[in-house]
Amino acid sequence: MAVKIRLKRIGSKKAPFYRVVVMDSRQPRDGRVLDTLGRYNPSTDPILLELDKDKSTKWLSCGAAPTDVVRRLLVHAGMMQPKVYAKSKDSGVSKKDRKVRKAEAAAAAKK
Repeated sequence: MAVKIRLKRIGSKKAPFYRVVVMDSRQPRDGRVLDTLGRYNPSTDPILLELDKDKSTKWLSCGAAPTDVVRRLLVHAGMMQPKVYAKSKDSGVSKKDRKVRKAEAAAAAKK
């Protein structure tokens, strides 16, 4: 069973309010919940984020995968490290410059 930590909407129309829950990934958004970890209200300023840290760490250690939004919330709460993306050596370089670099490298290899 693939278990995910995700948001379950419980707010009214145009007033979103969410519960942070653990569910089977095949369940619909408002389907059956295995466990409730907390609540999240993006409408307030500052946002309301209440999480049970013990339950969250238990489910994360059991292999429950958080969705992207929940991962961001867990990072905000200080319970997870942010995802680090590896930078390519060619990032930010135009296609033309890459071709020039490739040709120079090939010429240097022939010498």
